[in-house]
Amino acid sequence: MGEGKHERHETAETGTARRSRIVFSALAALLMVLLGVGIATQVRNTGSGDALDSARPADLLAVLDNLNRREAELRQEITTLEQTLASLQRNGSEAALAEAQQRLSALQIQVGTAPATGPGVILTIADPRRGVGPEVLLDTIQELRAAGAEAVQVAGTGGAAVRVGVDSWVGGTAGALVVDDRPLAAPYVVAAIGDAPTLAAALNIPGGVVDTVARAGGTVQIEQSPQVEVPALREIEPRQYSQPGN
Repeated sequence: MGEGKHERHETAETGTARRSRIVFSALAALLMVLLGVGIATQVRNTGSGDALDSARPADLLAVLDNLNRREAELRQEITTLEQTLASLQRNGSEAALAEAQQRLSALQIQVGTAPATGPGVILTIADPRRGVGPEVLLDTIQELRAAGAEAVQVAGTGGAAVRVGVDSWVGGTAGALVVDDRPLAAPYVVAAIGDAPTLAAALNIPGGVVDTVARAGGTVQIEQSPQVEVPALREIEPRQYSQPGN
């Protein structure tokens, strides 16, 4: 899914660049047309030698004044077009870069290759009776995801935190859990970034995570925080079979 989004991002960015080139070419063509019209006008106005030879000085001054005025208008139009082109080049590139960076950041957080910070909840699951099995922790992660958690990590006593990704798995036995090949010991600390009240409500629904942990002999402490840190990162394995689709 990440690769497909990345390709769509590249397609959108390419489309933006193509539109910018089209606009640039159109404005450049318009600029050349205006210059051509100005030159043709001056040639037409000055090319009638007989008429100018027989014209009165006052008429010649009027023609010269008209040419000067038209030249000034063309120069102003050229200046305006150049400013427009510069603005398109400058703002268009910055907008495309900002959009690309925003999409990249969102994708990195989603797959777990970038640290994340924001509001959310911190769960501390105590398991004094060693009754909390892998299915309980898996339900906890799924409930958080279903409630809109954007980044989740799980930590245990004496071990490094594990960033939960799209391919994460939970195994082991009650009292000896394993997340993505890393053994974890209670108490388990789960940090999740998202809308804190929504996440907390999802965990406290009747028959939900809090009740499930209690039935297993454990307890859950839920802390809502305006600033939750999820620094754990995932290593992305290279693809073996799948390729981005069209």
